[in-house]
Amino acid sequence: MDLEKLTTEQRNKSTMNLDTLSTIDILRLMNEEDQSVPLSVRKELPQIEKVVEAAKRSFQQGGHLIYIGAGTSGRLGVLDAAECVPTFSADPSMVQGLIAGGISAMTVAVEGVEDSFMLGEEDLKRIHLTEKDTVIGIAASGRTPYVIGALDYAKKVGAATASLACNKDAEISKHADINIEVQVGPEVLTGSTRLKSGTAQKLVLNMISTAAMIGIGKVYKNLMVDVKPTNSKLVERSKSIIMQATDCSYEEAEQAFREADENVKLAIVMVLTNLSKEEAKQKLDEAKGFIRKII
Repeated sequence: MDLEKLTTEQRNKSTMNLDTLSTIDILRLMNEEDQSVPLSVRKELPQIEKVVEAAKRSFQQGGHLIYIGAGTSGRLGVLDAAECVPTFSADPSMVQGLIAGGISAMTVAVEGVEDSFMLGEEDLKRIHLTEKDTVIGIAASGRTPYVIGALDYAKKVGAATASLACNKDAEISKHADINIEVQVGPEVLTGSTRLKSGTAQKLVLNMISTAAMIGIGKVYKNLMVDVKPTNSKLVERSKSIIMQATDCSYEEAEQAFREADENVKLAIVMVLTNLSKEEAKQKLDEAKGFIRKII
């Protein structure tokens, strides 16, 4: 394939003399280029909405959200998936990030793996993909064989499929039910898609996982009420969330947090309704985790 036809591989006319600039001028130029990324993402909001709805359906039927990519794209998927565990108390299998070459490819490039159609399929087979899942193939270029192979297999299984690329008419778009094409233009450093393309992908993945989690009741108002208190900072944040959600004192929040076995959402319902832990848990179960349906 002629890479020069890809916008992400073209030279940026604004940065032709990049190597002659002072440090501050390089930074100003990069900052100027970066400002166009959110506007490019905005154009794809209708497509992003479709992906969020697909992910919500997967969660509601006990399925999973799977990100799959190579290089920077794969790493961004792994990062977003990992952050869902502490932010939303999500089981690690609920949102998964797969990267060509496996976990070692997070820090060291593994040669040739992204060029294999079969490896993408094999990685999805390894996690026992089902028709209840949603698979999002990520590739800035939009042509990565590893991602195409994964999307084709996901379609055979009957899973919902989506693609995220940074080029128009991307090849991976042809292999997915829903396609997102965020066109950010040529990079400051030619072909370095960890820059604007990577920023665009991160913004989109933030939207997908956050909006999908909101859609299944893991947020109350704008508070992450399903936060997992895995360290002292998050324990204190949990108490603060209880206080903000209920207008109670620190002491009341601490007591409710303790009585709820450090379950923030449960503690909030207990404080707002004056119910016992068991009664509050029943209410939450009946409301499918949505505090709004109880209060």
